[in-house]
Amino acid sequence: MTFIEEMKERAKKNIKTIVLPEATDKRILEATNTILKEKFAKIVLVGNKEEIEKIAKENNIDITGARIEEPAKSEHYDEYVNMLYEIRKNKGMTIEEAKKLVLDSVYYGMLMVKSEKADGLVSGAIHSTADTLRPALQILKTAEGTKLVSAFFVMVVPDCKYGEEGTFIFGDCGLNEEPGAIALSEIAISSSKSFRQLVQKEPKVAMLSYSTYGSAKSSATEKVIKATNMVKEKMPELVIDGELQVDAAIIPEIAEFKASGSPIKGQANTLIFPDLSSGNIAYKLVQRLAKAEAYGPLCQGISKPVNDLSRGCSSTDIIGVVAITAVQAQKV
Repeated sequence: MTFIEEMKERAKKNIKTIVLPEATDKRILEATNTILKEKFAKIVLVGNKEEIEKIAKENNIDITGARIEEPAKSEHYDEYVNMLYEIRKNKGMTIEEAKKLVLDSVYYGMLMVKSEKADGLVSGAIHSTADTLRPALQILKTAEGTKLVSAFFVMVVPDCKYGEEGTFIFGDCGLNEEPGAIALSEIAISSSKSFRQLVQKEPKVAMLSYSTYGSAKSSATEKVIKATNMVKEKMPELVIDGELQVDAAIIPEIAEFKASGSPIKGQANTLIFPDLSSGNIAYKLVQRLAKAEAYGPLCQGISKPVNDLSRGCSSTDIIGVVAITAVQAQKV
């Protein structure tokens, strides 16, 4: 069973409702058709009902079973306007601004999640990351005990003996460009929780660098060491080590030579990169050269599940992210 097949099976055990606010996109409608057929989530499409149904009909896509929410005609419009105004009035939002924003499909979808009329949201096929995450942070806020929203990828490498039978989490590969030590520690903590939730195995976290145990010294390596120590203080039960080069993190034989005594013993399954450049380069190299499945960027640190799609995504990508989002929603 593939990783996504496993996500779908887990999602079926406790069906959640996922909002797709980009319902005039053909890929979203194709994904909706498959999701409803496979019955692993309920779907809410946000937008003009007539336009959505026209696009579906023109492309011979059956979306029967999906709920369509049209913000301007919604019975919840006034409720959501008041909710958004109350949330943002201290930031200067007026009731008139709230009335306009609730007509935006992403804002409307976030308010559905906030009011528990839906369990999660997936956007990004049309919208930028900023246009997806801004309303998420304004309305849903960060999760309790979390100071930072970050992004991660689930990487599934075929025929691989490393990680958790070839499965890894890479963080942060999509959001925080130059995290300092505190931010890096937050990324590590959130990524360990994401690994435990999605893979259902014990996370073994490697804080990556170009140096292992002081083989080089610079402000960059010191940042990783400092972040590692912060995580150890906050989560002493977590198996974590750093700073480590990636070979010492994932290959036991090299770990024994380069990092003797490391608690992860070259068996890391959660890899934390020191900056966005290295994380993004690494996931794309593994995806292309090792022919790995790459699921993400997935968000962590928001109080409810919200995930961002690539604007180049396929309907298959959307299906996978909806399945993951549905599983994430099961903990809420």
